[in-house]
Amino acid sequence: MDLTQLEMFNAVAESGSITAAAKRVHRVPSNLTTRIQKLEEELGVALFIRENQRLRLSSAGYSFLRYSQRITGLVDEARRVVAGDEPEGLFALGSLESAAAVRLPLPLARFKQRYPKIQFNLVTGPSGTMIDAVLDGSLSAAFVDGPLLHPQLDGVPVFEEEMVIVAPAQHAPLTRARDADGEQVYAFRANCSYRRHFESWFHDDGARPGHIHEMESYHGMLACVIAGAGLALMPRSMLESMPAHDQVSVWPLAGHWRYLATWLIWRRGALTPTLEAFTALLAEMKSAGV
Repeated sequence: MDLTQLEMFNAVAESGSITAAAKRVHRVPSNLTTRIQKLEEELGVALFIRENQRLRLSSAGYSFLRYSQRITGLVDEARRVVAGDEPEGLFALGSLESAAAVRLPLPLARFKQRYPKIQFNLVTGPSGTMIDAVLDGSLSAAFVDGPLLHPQLDGVPVFEEEMVIVAPAQHAPLTRARDADGEQVYAFRANCSYRRHFESWFHDDGARPGHIHEMESYHGMLACVIAGAGLALMPRSMLESMPAHDQVSVWPLAGHWRYLATWLIWRRGALTPTLEAFTALLAEMKSAGV
């Protein structure tokens, strides 16, 4: 298997035609047919379903295409770096909703100013969802709650968040989990790291939350808390960015529960020039106290 084979495979997969792909890569159709057949022999699977003089990707072909495009894309990036070109193209980035709302606007704006050829695709969601997307290659990197434990990921801590319990304005003091035993909680889905952190805080003190209502946004959680319906856990920076944050009482978690680090993660061995430039910018801003 070589790079030329992968480029030919990508061209056929994306065009669905040997003839169209041959024009794209400047080869004769018979050469593409031979090289694709050889690639299938080497892999031991049929990458295409052949019917009516057209080709459709098989299930194995769809899986292989994702890796083939990643390999050729990295080679193209490497060529541009060697040629002295600046980072460019699509930068698919994932983030916790709170980080996207509060922490990312300034670094993303500065990165775009520094590298105007970059095109951002920002996706938000719980840490579990973001980690899965980085692992399957649909995201180049993502901001998630640390610590970093997955053996297939690399990353760096970039932000520290103070975690606070948001309670109705006249709520009694919340100094430990037993003070909130049995109370209703508003949180994201079960794969949210902040929700798991909140549940662990309860269980560590021998307490249990009441019914956990799954919400889609921090704004929705805050509205329910203001109405007196229950509690929520969120970063203080996120809370203070929202209107009406002064209509609730705020109780920081105590001890080692209080602070969580937000990490920027990527697949191990996949630190592209664009991602390297982005991490450098984050480090530069962090050292400057921005």
